[in-house]
Parts: sequence; C-alpha cells; structure tokens
Amino acid sequence: MAPVTDTAPAAPAATDAVRTPASAPAPAPAPAPAPALATAPAPVPQTLPAASLLQLIWLASPALPVGGFSYSEGLEIAVECAGVTTEAAAADWLQEQLMLTQARGDLAIVHQALAAWRAGDAERVRALNDWVLHTRETSELRLQTEQMGRSLADWLRNQHAGDPEALADVARLAALPPTYPVAFALAAARTQARAEDVLLACAFGWAENMVQAAIKAVPLGQSAGQRILARLAAAIPGAVAHAMQLRDAERQAFSPMLAVLSARHETQYSRLFRS
Repeated sequence: MAPVTDTAPAAPAATDAVRTPASAPAPAPAPAPAPALATAPAPVPQTLPAASLLQLIWLASPALPVGGFSYSEGLEIAVECAGVTTEAAAADWLQEQLMLTQARGDLAIVHQALAAWRAGDAERVRALNDWVLHTRETSELRLQTEQMGRSLADWLRNQHAGDPEALADVARLAALPPTYPVAFALAAARTQARAEDVLLACAFGWAENMVQAAIKAVPLGQSAGQRILARLAAAIPGAVAHAMQLRDAERQAFSPMLAVLSARHETQYSRLFRS
C-alpha cells in the first residue's frame, strides 16, 4: 500500500502578503531548530554496504563453524515415524516448521534481540534468552540451541579479538549462557543491516541446513533439495514479515508433534543427527 502523505498548502503569492505598518515592531525570528542528539543512532543506509552484506552471507553460510549441520530438528525421526519419505512430504514438513516454529518463535526473538543489542539493553537481552531456554520442549532441542549459541560466541570472540567494546558484548552473551537466536542477533547487530535483512539471512541459513538434513535423511537427490530450498526461499519473506510484527505476548513455542518426535529421536535406534 502506498504511504498516505499530506499535501502542504501552497505559499501565498507576493500580492497576497499582509502589509505591516511601518511603526509595527518586526516579528521575532523563528527559533533555530534544536541540534540532533549526539547519541541518536545513525540512519540505516538504503543500500547495504558491501562489508555488512558479506557479513550476513557469512552468518547464513552452512560453513559457519557452529555445528548446525549436525541437527535435523526432528526431521530424522519424522522420516521414520511420520511419513516424511518423499520430496513433497519433506517440503511440506519444512515449510510448516518455518511458519509454525521459526516465524512464531526464533525469528521473532532474533528481531527483538537485535534491537536490544543495538540499544545496549542487557536486561532485555537476558529476558529474551531466558524465553528461548524455557520454551525448548526436549533436552535435544535445548542442547542444540545452547551448543550453537556457545559456538557462535566463540566465533565472535575470535572475530573481534582487537575490539574491546565488541568483546564486552561477547562476554555478556557468554555469561547468559547464550542461545543461538540471541547469539545470531549479536553477530548481526554490529553490521549496518536492516532488521528485515538480518532475519532473511537467519531464515535462509536455517533453510539450507534443513534441506541438507533432508537430502541425507529421507534421502533425496540434490535437484530435489534445490526444489525444496526454492519453495522455502519463496516462503521466507512472509515468515520474516510475520516475525517482525509479533510482540512479547504473541510469540509462541507450541509444536506438540515436533516435541513428541524430538523426544522419540533421543532413543531412535539408528540416527545421523543430534536432534
């Protein structure tokens, strides 16, 4: 929808100006505008600088050493027990997971934690991190977010070895203990990326990892995996838009079938993945 704009009235013509008697005092000059606060955040550029764009691509890469490749988030047990045995079934499963768990939970946390890190609001960061920990429904899912959060904190410590300010934030993250969505938000907070761009990168990184899990677990061919990834990529902008509009009371962590399957995965006889 195009933004609604107000049209300013046209300035009066010179012949319409009100004449002031010579004896009338001159009007007082308009006060000068107040200077901008020195602490005001810099405007986010319309074109993302190359360094920030590359940082987002880096964070979304499956090659990021956080261990994401070792988790299937319940997909492996769904292949055995929930009929996810074809390309179509795997695509449906992952798209539902994107909309039901990522958009309503993790992506909303990344959005809110990004703002908190940029504002220096440590208490808000802690509250969001606690929410993630409290809403992981199985030991596997909690261990996943904790392990990936710690690994990303270690990576950030290495990346910012010469920056005391950045290292102070990393120390605050490591002390939580960190969850992956909150750690990802800190990793992106020092870029100039818009919140939407950060969430798009986070969601696409999740999608790539999950498609690779599907290729191994279902199993599927590479072409099938690319078709699933294309379907997820088409759905990601909508998931991100939904996540960005959620307030605290609207976040959700309710996926009972996934929780049951995750619990069953802990005792699955033969498995490739840690969740």
